[in-house]
Order: sequence, then C-alpha cells, then structure tokens
Amino acid sequence: MAEVQTSNGEAFAVLFDRYHRLVLVTALKILRDLAEAEEVTQSVFLEIYQKARQYDAARGTLKGWLLQVAYHRSINRRNYLVLRHFYDQANMDEAAVREGAAAARLTFIEQEVTQLANEVLATLSGAQQRTIRMVFFEGMTLKEVAEQTNESFSNVRNHYYRGLDRLRISLFEEPRKLRHNALISLREVGRARA
Repeated sequence: MAEVQTSNGEAFAVLFDRYHRLVLVTALKILRDLAEAEEVTQSVFLEIYQKARQYDAARGTLKGWLLQVAYHRSINRRNYLVLRHFYDQANMDEAAVREGAAAARLTFIEQEVTQLANEVLATLSGAQQRTIRMVFFEGMTLKEVAEQTNESFSNVRNHYYRGLDRLRISLFEEPRKLRHNALISLREVGRARA
C-alpha cells in the first residue's frame, strides 16, 4: 500500500489482483446482481486509488479498509436501486424470462454447431480425427498425442496438418455440402461471442 500511495500503477495492479474477488463477492452478497456488483467493485478500487494517501496502517489492515469501503458503497448502491424499484418482482421475473429464452437459444445454437463439427470431422480419416480431437478437445500437444497413441511425432504431426487442411477445404472450399442452417448457426455463435 505504501507503493500505491506513491502512485505506483504496478503496485495498484497487484493490489487489485489480490483483492478484487473479495470486494466483488462482498458487493454481490449485498446487491444480488452481478453487473451492479462489478460496477461497485470498479468504483471501490477507483476510490482506493484516489484516496490511497488516507490509508493509515495504524488504524487497521488494508483488507479491513477495502471491505469497509466495499460494504458502504454496496449499501449505498442497494438503497439507490431500491428507491428506483430495481428489485421489483416484475422486473426480476421479466429478466429471468429473457435469460431463459437466451439460454435456450444458445443451447440450440450449440447443438447445431456440434452437429456441424461432427459432420466436418467425419470427412477426416480415423487417425486425423483422433489427432484433431485430442489436440482441440482434450488440449493435448502433438508430443502428448504421439506418446499416448504410440505413434511417431512426425506421423502425428502429419495427421494433424493434413486434417486441418481437410477441415479448411470442407468448411471454405466446399460450402455447398454444408447445410444452410448450420452456417447460420456458426455466424450466430460468432455474433453471440462478440
């Protein structure tokens, strides 16, 4: 904290990394809304940075000071939201319905993408499929795949790069073979993640 008081940005980054979850959880317990809790967390750390010189270690720990600021900011924000009927049941029910519809839509899109991925993977040879699945879905390196399959590293690398080339051809050079709604689903997933 002494470094933060001298306006050291790196020290403040360490302070944020160390305590932001604690502040966020405190705000979330009081506000019961993640977006609002994140906003309070941001304002707490901005205030801590601006008022760092006011911190006195003789009066208490840094953690205690952070929690005190987080608690008071969260209570103030909750009172503000209550006055504006943020927590009304009708608003909460409407938000739950919207979230449920969005989740159902994403589930449908994920099913379509899974079907598309399986169709495209089916165009690969068995060794290429196995290698691509182990690298992309299990997070293995080519060396780990070679060790697990008892194949040489050069064979595994060959399966991997030939498989990628075949996937590229299937997705981009032969789009007529893919179903139209699967392509639309891929675009929607891209938009949803953007």
